[in-house]
Amino acid sequence: ERQRHRERQGETERDTDTERHRERERDRERQGETQRETGRDRERHRDTQRETERETQRQRETQRDRERDRERQRQRETQRERD
Repeated sequence: ERQRHRERQGETERDTDTERHRERERDRERQGETQRETGRDRERHRDTQRETERETQRQRETQRDRERDRERQRQRETQRERD
């Protein structure tokens, strides 16, 4: 009886160790998924920042083009007045 009890106790300990091992593996997998997700979030943020910077640059160029066009128009009008 004692022998059977010790055997069952040993099986229980092995089962517990195996379950702990499995749980540690699951934790590592979840941690890896979290790190990958964080990496994707960072990449999305960088993409958004780059797009915002590009849009800002386009707006600046558009503004410069308009100012250049207005300046040319003023020069043409000034030239017409002289002619």
